[in-house]
Amino acid sequence: MIACLPPAARAGSFRIYDHSASATGQASAFTAQADDASAGYYNPAGMTQLRGVQFSAGTTLIAGGFSFQNGAGTQANGDLRGSVAVPPPSNVYMTANLKDLGIGSSDSTTIGLAVFSPFGTLTRWPDSSPFSTATTKAAFELIDIRPSIAFRPLPDLAIGLGADIYTFSGAFGEGQVERQFRWPGGLGIPAGTGMELNGRDTAAGFNASLLYTPLRNGDGRPLVNIGLIYRSQATLHLDGQLLAGGTRVADTRTTFVVPQVLTGGIALWPVRDNEREWKLELDVDYTGWKSVRNLDTTLSNGLTIATPANWTSGYTVMVGTEYKWLNPTPLPDWDVALRAGYWHSQKAIPDQTFNPAIPDGDNHAVSTGFGFMCREHGKFLGVIPCGGSDKALSPKGLGIDLAYQAILYEGRTVAGNVNPTVNGTYRTTLHVGSINLRVNF
Repeated sequence: MIACLPPAARAGSFRIYDHSASATGQASAFTAQADDASAGYYNPAGMTQLRGVQFSAGTTLIAGGFSFQNGAGTQANGDLRGSVAVPPPSNVYMTANLKDLGIGSSDSTTIGLAVFSPFGTLTRWPDSSPFSTATTKAAFELIDIRPSIAFRPLPDLAIGLGADIYTFSGAFGEGQVERQFRWPGGLGIPAGTGMELNGRDTAAGFNASLLYTPLRNGDGRPLVNIGLIYRSQATLHLDGQLLAGGTRVADTRTTFVVPQVLTGGIALWPVRDNEREWKLELDVDYTGWKSVRNLDTTLSNGLTIATPANWTSGYTVMVGTEYKWLNPTPLPDWDVALRAGYWHSQKAIPDQTFNPAIPDGDNHAVSTGFGFMCREHGKFLGVIPCGGSDKALSPKGLGIDLAYQAILYEGRTVAGNVNPTVNGTYRTTLHVGSINLRVNF
């Protein structure tokens, strides 16, 4: 019975990289650019590049599905609990330059607040699947609330420091980690009974970042940026319940370690003048999944569900580009950007402890996107003035960013799993659409 139980929580390698449409369009190769309000996620040190008060809010629509086939030819298809994952991972950013707020005489310090979904999964498999005793539904909709501050101790060096508050909220989905499955039998519970393991907690970590600019053009704008951000571990003690047919069987506790992450990038601008900007960027991301050694669940009735994990750390390599026209003749008072990118990411979960709740595997992503920023005397959507007012709380710029990304997982054949019903071949394809609206004051 214990061997058939799934873990109470598993974020897997299903880490969310896409936290703004401007970055998604470049396959999230944005650590060294970080020149809009989403720097609050990608590299808080980059907030020192921003003036005034800047606000950005957006969402990410994820569609697609999963397929399974075992050696006997039995097939099953899964999805994201619908044609699109609901609620979609979303983000909100705000930055403020302290001098522009009337605090101090130096423009080298900026504060920010970011709210986003750093890890998550939302999966559904049919109750009739061969591995229904492992999982039928799963949700892990964690949110990160990140206040941060950035400053420049040297003209070409910026440093960012921030806290990461990981928590769950009913405003962002189930408000808990949740996994549903079918009971294999035992303990007086009829086989096939719908079961649920859930839990929630709040934990804290920290992040530190830097942005170094070794080369600028004659106008002082970067031609080369080097960015680095470290995100620390945090430990979630997920307290919840084991339910059978909706009735409580026992209280539970499972410990999940949010992994440490180190991301570095270099951005080059081969072209950067008053008419055009062309950026190329390479980022390398390391996620320390090896901290997830087990996902044992302790029950209040004295049982312990031993659940080995033994995940492995891995790298994601991201390449992105952005070409921007500044005040082009057809659209004066506008900036227009075209974006594209590619990433390759490694799997984290070994065959022995794989669970279909997280269809983890090596994957490739291709992205494209565009952005429009309206300033001065332009009109957003042809109606809303974008700027031109000297009033303190009047917008100085309005913008929209859109992106599309296809994430293609390599086919994965699982063998030797601790739950033999899980063994088989899995295929996953996801489609991601991102939108962000930006307002600069």
